[in-house]
Amino acid sequence: MTGNRGLLPGRFFIRGLLRRLSRPAILGLAFATIIPAHAQTLDDEAVAWLQEFLTIDTINPPGNESRAVDFYAAIFDAEGIPWNAAESAPGRGNIWARLEGGDEPALILLQHTDVVPADPKYWSTDPLSGEIRDGYIWGRGALDMKGPGITQLATFLSLHRAGKPLNRDVVFVATADEEAGGLYGAGWLLENHPDVFADAGLLLNEGGSGRLTDKGETLFSVELTQKVPVWLRLTGVDEPGHGSMPYPTSSVTRVVQALELVRTNPLPPRIIGPVDAMFRSLAQSADDAWAPAYADMASAIEEPGFMARLQAESPALHALIRDTCSITRMSASNKINVVPPESWGELDCRILPDKPVDTFVKEIEELVAPSGVTVEVIMAFSPAITHTGTRLYSAITDITAERHPGSRVMPSVSTGFTDSHFTRDAGIASYGFTPAIIPESEMVRIHGNDERISEAAFRRGVEDHLAIVEAVVYD
Repeated sequence: MTGNRGLLPGRFFIRGLLRRLSRPAILGLAFATIIPAHAQTLDDEAVAWLQEFLTIDTINPPGNESRAVDFYAAIFDAEGIPWNAAESAPGRGNIWARLEGGDEPALILLQHTDVVPADPKYWSTDPLSGEIRDGYIWGRGALDMKGPGITQLATFLSLHRAGKPLNRDVVFVATADEEAGGLYGAGWLLENHPDVFADAGLLLNEGGSGRLTDKGETLFSVELTQKVPVWLRLTGVDEPGHGSMPYPTSSVTRVVQALELVRTNPLPPRIIGPVDAMFRSLAQSADDAWAPAYADMASAIEEPGFMARLQAESPALHALIRDTCSITRMSASNKINVVPPESWGELDCRILPDKPVDTFVKEIEELVAPSGVTVEVIMAFSPAITHTGTRLYSAITDITAERHPGSRVMPSVSTGFTDSHFTRDAGIASYGFTPAIIPESEMVRIHGNDERISEAAFRRGVEDHLAIVEAVVYD
């Protein structure tokens, strides 16, 4: 699909009018409808866009990200920006637009438009309200990642409005399905519309942000790599029977034994380069109880009791220094008095990006071999690490230092995964970063209850993001 794609009935009725109006009338009508009359600045517009975007239901499952396509398409039409869109499945929309520039490798602004479910029973407001209250913008996706997505939109439109020559193309890409793996979004788009990414050398996505530390420092984390998900199913097969006559082994006991082997045999810790750099940076802000260990993690992990102490203090940091497996799902009989012929358990494993997936799977197979289960890979991605020697990374460090005196930039590793693994596989230097400064206490709201972002932090992030991108795209 390309620009002027038809909308679902009732969605952005302005689109029909836009097709019949002159350019000046289009701009006047569109901004009167989409942007409040009092909006005067880019960050005013961004706040209004975010409020509207948060009210659009793109909860995944089922996604319905074509609603987000309609939202962005209406804005692009009002700005006179050509766009393209494609559905990977009914309702699973993806949209992209390009500002043409010089011959330098293109910069992609990548976002996902789906959000995770939210139970209104546990929220203090409607999760799709987009309301501003107590200085915060509330709604599912305010942090992950409709807030950063609108920040990217504001930058993209500002570059378009300025009309200054760019040294490279800038591509806005909003995709479906990241929260469920991205196979209907970024993964599908790279396979079916590779031209969107073909000339790209740099990319900004989610994964890092500004943080206020307990010591009051401003720390900007930039995600360079992530643990690789390897989702496994362990299947046991054995003789079925009556629950009143237990056999020495069964499909259920085999799976239970295998899962217990995984639970009681944690994989050994190791420190890889990006993780070591991250901990050394954390050491500068850590208290006296942790700073020496963070400064020399290779030695710390050899100390008796250190791993257990770190896991109790921070499961997230603990997960960065070993391959991990969480037992998440099990299934056996559908009747209490029947021993089933087949049972299974599933593991959400995450491995550090220095190890091939095949090597890890063999390690798990050897570990659970005494149980007699088979090991099946449900999903696995390939590892990749982005280096810091690019114009974009330098712009992040330079602009944040200039605009936030005394702040630091920290390269980081994510325990979770984002769509950046797709683009790193495609050879694009991909960074997870948005400059909005978020206190540590607010980070628990990502995928949690009462997700929100400080309006002031969001506005400042819009300005900082534009300044960073300008430093990359203007000579």
